[in-house]
Amino acid sequence: MLTVKNVHARYGDATALHDISLNVVEGEVTGILGPNGAGKSTLLKVIAGHLKPSHGTVCLDGEPITGLPPYAIAELGIALVPEGRRVFANLTVEDNLLVGGSSKRAKSLRSAALREVFDLFPRLAERRAQSGGTLSGGEQQMLAIGRALMLHPRIILLDEPSLGLAPLITDLVFDTIRMIANTGVTMLLVEQNASLALSTADNGYVLEHGRVVFSGDRATLRTSPEVREAYLGIGTDTAESTVG
Repeated sequence: MLTVKNVHARYGDATALHDISLNVVEGEVTGILGPNGAGKSTLLKVIAGHLKPSHGTVCLDGEPITGLPPYAIAELGIALVPEGRRVFANLTVEDNLLVGGSSKRAKSLRSAALREVFDLFPRLAERRAQSGGTLSGGEQQMLAIGRALMLHPRIILLDEPSLGLAPLITDLVFDTIRMIANTGVTMLLVEQNASLALSTADNGYVLEHGRVVFSGDRATLRTSPEVREAYLGIGTDTAESTVG
């Protein structure tokens, strides 16, 4: 469905991505793991059109989308849930969501999408007239995910959804992410918490210093000595017993 091939990306003189290639399969959750500075968020920016690669291609259904502006990529059904959530602090919860449904792709279905988001996140329905900036971190993450759903996306790009959240709220957010995935929405999930990512993803890629250093399905990643030691912090027997 989504293919990234031999992508390089730079910030000025600094190279952030080196020859990145990956595939995102329709209907699956693909995890992107790695430490801070590995290039995970940069990869999502390239796919979403916020950063033009210096080399390589991004294709959707075999058609190149490299270099298209973000609004054009959104019209194709690729929705970004950015790191740090980035809700519109001065807009109400409802208006934040309506912004997500303002594209040509989504506008005619906006009312139905709004009802679906409020059904998924009852807490947002209760706070629909409240300013986005007054919500808690967990509520803002729900709002950011809801805003992406308003697009009727084919693919959701999730950038560090657990960042800054309390464990209980993180579990709630990831339960919702799994619910959305179970409806067949394709996801590319960037998450520094490898255990969380691998409890959700069907397959994944490990990035270090802007390069793919390991990839595989969930079972392969969770039982890999390299991934286990660097990211999961659990022994081989435990890793094997928790593969689901």
